This record gives sequence, structure tokens and C-alpha cells, in this order.
Amino acid sequence: MIPQAFIQDLLARVDIVDVIERHVALKKKGANYFACCPFHNEKSASFSVSPSKQFYHCFGCGANGSAIGFLMEYSGLGFVEAIKELARHVGVEVPEDARDKRAAQAYAQAQPLTELMTLAARFYREQLKTSEPAIAYLKQRGLTGQVAARFGIGYAPDAWQSLDKAVRDYSDKALLEAGLVIENDQGRRYDRFRGRVMFPILDARGNVIGFGGRVIGEGEPKYLNSPETPLFEKGRELYGLFQARQSLRAENTAIVVEGYMDVVALAQHEVQNAVATLGTATTATHIQKLFRLVDRVVFCFDGDPAGRKAAWRALEAALEPLNDAKQIGFLFLPDGHDPDSFVREFGADAFRQRSVDATPLTTFLLDALGQDIDLHSAEGRARFAHDAQPLVLRVGAPMLRLQLLKAVAKRCQIDEVELMQAWGLKPPPHTVRRASAPPPRSPRRAPTPLETTLLRIILQHPAWAARLPADLIPDASDEGRALIAIIDAVSIGELGSASPLGALLEHFRDTPHSPVLTRLCTAQSDATIADEVVETLFHDTVNKLHGKALDDEFNALAARANALSAEERKRYAQLLQQKHGNPAGRPKVSDS
Repeated sequence: MIPQAFIQDLLARVDIVDVIERHVALKKKGANYFACCPFHNEKSASFSVSPSKQFYHCFGCGANGSAIGFLMEYSGLGFVEAIKELARHVGVEVPEDARDKRAAQAYAQAQPLTELMTLAARFYREQLKTSEPAIAYLKQRGLTGQVAARFGIGYAPDAWQSLDKAVRDYSDKALLEAGLVIENDQGRRYDRFRGRVMFPILDARGNVIGFGGRVIGEGEPKYLNSPETPLFEKGRELYGLFQARQSLRAENTAIVVEGYMDVVALAQHEVQNAVATLGTATTATHIQKLFRLVDRVVFCFDGDPAGRKAAWRALEAALEPLNDAKQIGFLFLPDGHDPDSFVREFGADAFRQRSVDATPLTTFLLDALGQDIDLHSAEGRARFAHDAQPLVLRVGAPMLRLQLLKAVAKRCQIDEVELMQAWGLKPPPHTVRRASAPPPRSPRRAPTPLETTLLRIILQHPAWAARLPADLIPDASDEGRALIAIIDAVSIGELGSASPLGALLEHFRDTPHSPVLTRLCTAQSDATIADEVVETLFHDTVNKLHGKALDDEFNALAARANALSAEERKRYAQLLQQKHGNPAGRPKVSDS
């Protein structure tokens, strides 16, 4: 865990304008900087960066956040990786606990391996230039030299120890750790990859972390991947992700295919938002990584039984990472076609249209479950509900889970409440009332304008949170609870009173308060309260909240007037005096 105090201090040291300008050309207009948004296609500059708030916001697609959030969205980095990247640029060290020390040691151990992988990749690229069989194979697959260079494609000579020419010491144990060589029982070494077209696998920073090798002509295995190493974990990496980043953001869709050549062939035909798993089934980590970059993921498989089996495994991996803002689709190609052959025969536009028309996850799930079940019989419908239960309940998106539950109930010809009860779920209260009963009142009152106004002011002037008593704010609304959380964070020193807006948002990342704060911050970009009235509005709002609190207390005591204790009667008399125009004892808002 990285201490919150360090994150706040780091954000105070960096300038979001400098961070974003390393990736996007900004132009100053007034107090802010503007550019065309890097997260969606547009012709006018709607992407705004505020130096005073240390916050970016796109008026077109709604993207917004701090410097950390920008690196996560733009570069596809994880939260910790983004913090370390920022810390590196300002020359500070991230505090280490025991896990951090182990990670630092692992990083130090991985550095020599990274250098070796870079050397090997360079060697394989050089070998491709003189290998007629490899060049002929790539030309036969329709690849140009430009695409081969973009993906760093090379060739591993068909010799036992060709890497000996590329490295200083072929006996170095790092070669074994990097998976570049194999050592037999007699201690003799030989190259892992021989006589293969080589596809380098890159991490988020563009470092070579592994290889995939495709045999030329006949031979087994057809594809050979690097083994698991300190650099490379198949279940976490995707081939082509580094090259596809810009297209992924532009298309807001990732197409997941099965092989290296599929990715490269699609890129050759200007379909550049494709990535591939690395000889393993799709994992939840793969999907989470893609969802950091896009809102829609389409899995492209052959239409044969093997392809549908792979699609089902991908569906199961996608259930937990799903949220209601993301979509999963499944594209099944005609018999005898893979993405490479399809795009060569029918063209890129036909492939893109197939991607747009991909089968939604819910349709694929329900149709696959019902494929061998007779839904015309009670037994078949019971089996369908039984098989659907564990899958539906794993769906991480609340609204989508509810839609699936309704769809299962409809196919089973029962009421959704009956299905929930059969699954051991507690139906919502309003679903079990009698049809003749009036609809119940919502137990949660709507957020008051006072709380919303006060929170908007605090987001514009975070330092003013130190002037507010937390017990003054009602906690019955999202806005009220978020305001109390900000006051508490300032009072215990987790959040500096002078923190800019970006730092405040970062503090509450992945908390229940994040949605309402983000929503109001986005509104702030459009409707900032004028400086000449904000102080007056702040005092007026606080005084109104205090007056309402006193009225609520008075009314509660008045309702029990005949059963008050001596202390309560004294307080009741004090409040009665105040209601008749004597405001003595009323606390004031601090001006400090």
C-alpha cells in the first residue's frame, strides 16, 4: 500500500500540464490549456487542463481526473505503475513496505533480463533481413516491410546456438531465466527458438518481455511461446497491445483474436485495434487491462466447436470484471476462415461491420445455455434456471445482472420474484407488495440543494473544508456523505487543506464517494461559481444548514414535550428563545 500522504505530496509536486504535455500538444487559452481529446476522435479542442485545479476534463466524452488518472487512461498503466512513473519524473522514491521491497528486488533482478531480451529482439530482426525462407513466408502471408518493422518481426536461425553471436556470455544464467535457451540434463545449452519467425511481445512501456515463434512450413508445435519468467506472465499480457494503444482509444473497441498473425494481418489491412492472447485462455486480468483503455471488447473466434469453446471460456472470465458502462461481444467467423483469411478475402470494412454486429454477451450466454435443453418442458426450464444461476450471479455489473435475471425468468416462464426466491435471493421490497397496495415512499430522501451547493463550493475551494464542522452536515444523501468524508480527511491530515481538486479526487478514487465527486467536478467545469459571490454563498449556505439543524432538533423535542428529561427541557427552552429572535449561542462559520 502506498501511503495517502505520499500520493498527496506527489500530486503537489507535479504539474498536470507538464505530465499531459509529454503526450498531447496543449494550447493555452485564458487560465486553462486545451487540445483535441486523446480519448476520442474529434476535430475541435474540447479537452481542457486546469493548472489551478490540477484536473483535466473533456467536454466531449466526459473523461476527467488527476495526473495519475491521465497516465492510467492514456498509457494503460495500473494505479501503482502510474504513481511510480510520476515519482520517477519528479525524482522522488515511492515509500516501500515489505511487499514494495520485494517488488523493487524483483525489478532489479529483471533489468538484466530486459537487456537480454532487447539484444535478442535486435538479433532476430537482423537475421530476418538475410533469411529468404522467412521473407518468402511473410510475403506469402501478405505482409509488407513496414508492418513487419512496426511489430519488430524477426527470424531465429535454424541452428542450435545462434544466440551465441548476439550475447557476451552464452553460459550466463540470465539467458536461462529469460527463457531464451534450454539446458538439458547433461548441462548442455541450445536456443529455445530455432527456424521460426519471431514475434516480440512488449509490455506497456514497449520493453520486450517475451517472444512467440511461428514455424516455417511443417513442424510442431506450430507456435512456440516464451515460458513464464520474471518478465513474462501469459495470463497478464496481450500481444499487440502496445502497438494498438492509439487505435484502441480512437475506436473505443478492442478486438481479441487468437494468434500473432491475425493481429499483424489485420493491422496490414488498417484494422489496428486488434490484440491476441498468448497461447492461453482469456483471463479476467486481460479483460481488466482492456477495460482500462476501451468500453467495448469483441472476442473474435472461428465458428467451429473449438472456437465456441474458447469463446465460452472468455465469457466466463469476463463476468466479474464487467460493469454497466462496459460491453462484451462475440464475433464468429464463417467456416474455414480466420481473421487473416477473412480480411484478405472480404476486406477490412466487412470485418469492421462484423465487429459492430457482434453477438452481445447476454445473447451468447442465454443461447449457449439453452442449446441442448428443451425449454418446452418443465424439466428443461428447471435445468436452464439451474445452469444459469452460477453464471448470472457472477456478473459484476448490477444492471446487466438484473437484465439477465429477467431474461432467465422469461425463458423459464416464471415471475422474476419467484426465480430470485428459488435462487435464495431476497427480492427488493417493492417487488413483493400486493398489486392493490400504494407504492411505498422511498426511504432515501432526495439530496437537498443546500448540501449540493456546499459540496460544489468545497470542490472549487477545497481549503474551505477546514472551516466546516462535520456534525453540521446531514448524512442522508450522497452529497452529504461525500462532504463529511472530505471534512474528516482534512481534519485528520489525510488530505491537505490546500490540496487542489485533482489531489482531492485522487484521494477518493475507488471509494463510494468517487461517483458523486466526479459528477460534480464535471459540472464544475461548466458552471464555476463566480469568485465575487462564492464567499457570501458559502456563509449563507452554512447558516441555512445550521438553521435547519436547529429546527429539526426543536421539532423532535416538541414532539416529545411531555416526556422530556430535565436536560432536554433546558435545551428545548434555549431553542424556543432562539426561535423568538435570540440567536445567542449559535455557532458561526470560521473565517480562518
